[in-house]
Amino acid sequence: MSKPVVLIAEELSPATVDALGPDFEIRHCNGADRAELLPAIADVDAILVRSATKVDAEALAAAAKLKIVARAGVGLDNVDVKAATQAGVMVVNAPTSNIVSAAELAVGLMLAAARNISPGHEGLRNGEWKRSKYTGIELYEKTVGIVGLGRIGVLVAQRLSAFGMNVVAYDPYVQPGRAAQMGVRLVDLDTLLTEADFMSVHLPKTPETIGLIGADELAKAKSNLVLVNAARGGIVDETALYDALKTGRIAAAGLDVFAKEPCTDSPLFELENVVATPHLGASTDEAQEKAGIAVAKSVRLALSGELVPDAVNVQGGVIAEDVRPGIPLTEKLGRVFTALAGEVAQSIDVEVRGEITEYDVKVLELAALKGVFADIVEEQVSYVNAPLLAAERGTAVRLVTEAESPDHRNLITVRGTLSDGSQVSVSGTLVGLAQKERLVEVNGFDLDIEPTDHLAFFVYEDRPGMVGTVGGILGDAQINIAGMQVARAGKGGQALVALSVDSDIAADTLAEIQQAIAAQTVRSVDLG
Repeated sequence: MSKPVVLIAEELSPATVDALGPDFEIRHCNGADRAELLPAIADVDAILVRSATKVDAEALAAAAKLKIVARAGVGLDNVDVKAATQAGVMVVNAPTSNIVSAAELAVGLMLAAARNISPGHEGLRNGEWKRSKYTGIELYEKTVGIVGLGRIGVLVAQRLSAFGMNVVAYDPYVQPGRAAQMGVRLVDLDTLLTEADFMSVHLPKTPETIGLIGADELAKAKSNLVLVNAARGGIVDETALYDALKTGRIAAAGLDVFAKEPCTDSPLFELENVVATPHLGASTDEAQEKAGIAVAKSVRLALSGELVPDAVNVQGGVIAEDVRPGIPLTEKLGRVFTALAGEVAQSIDVEVRGEITEYDVKVLELAALKGVFADIVEEQVSYVNAPLLAAERGTAVRLVTEAESPDHRNLITVRGTLSDGSQVSVSGTLVGLAQKERLVEVNGFDLDIEPTDHLAFFVYEDRPGMVGTVGGILGDAQINIAGMQVARAGKGGQALVALSVDSDIAADTLAEIQQAIAAQTVRSVDLG
């Protein structure tokens, strides 16, 4: 079998390839060169990029086999996440790879701005020794305002606390109790601006945060304020910042990001009270290595059919270890459900019962939908686009959880209503220390059968000789029965035969069985 193809479109850490391992064919291209990228992406299963490669709708359309786009970093400005979602392509990044590097750079910019390191260095390069001109200020016992108390903001707060600073923060999405545990006092933005001697911005760039720190906000600040932005360009209005620095409205600034990048020509660069770097927040050997290893692991997971915790366009969140074994079982239940239904259901309930409901089991709903649509649509079905496929077909989907599970430690059921009002259901569980998969219910019939690659189900009126007839026909067709379960509603009523067999059952053999036992329904499903 050919190996899945992974395209590395930009220079990444050698540890990235090591983390991918030997199971993939690795190719390289210059992703910034459009003429080279588009043909290179045509037959690959995964692409790894940094920031120079644009994976937009055009590139996605050219990539017929693409399953995952992996951004070795945090920002996703160069990836069209919406178009990828519609194409069923998973998008992952490395959200924690550079947080230490970014936090350390913010602190470095703050120290550099406070102590005039940049102009002092430039003066020495020009043969000038001006100690008195570049007198700075200490961080000790000053107040620092952290704008955005996310992962990087928290790291900056911790480091500046070690400098003996008083830390306040503005973040409307953080509870005061959580901030207090870190020794941080939450305040509104106006209070932060009026109290802070230093300010460090750590917000994502969104329509709500663009221009958040503008002329009105800077007018409220202390004249000795040192402002640092190592988050995203545009959050601080650069024109307003220039005016505030030029007129002495605030004291100094440290900048790593700009509204338009690359930025090599800005009035801010003319000011001695500005220290600026070319977006170096993630530019450390350690961050690049962490990012490459993180996305390589995500690619391995994605191409083995597993859900990826760092996927930005997949619901479900972090998967608990106790939930993970149920994912492939639930996907199989979805495929069996579709085989039994024979049509797209109007509504589907994914019911999860038992001990695993203590955890977030949203992923099991996604797994069920992936299975439901796997055999009825032409396009690739993934955890990404399965909910979209349901919505496009008008299928209402609901996740139902119940802690009580009378007969099994955990039980997963896919139940749906068809267009004629009838219901279809299939249930499964995991048994023993090995967590072996079992089908335990189909349309109200109790079973206990392994969901092997090839399954078949026959519903007929219960009467003697039917099991032998089915076995004889399959024997004549050289199809070996691996497992068989017969269940019935009552003596002389409807009965169900569930079979696991070693090979697919041909359509003419199914038709022969249906005629021989006068089966009301005959269904087969290939899970291989």
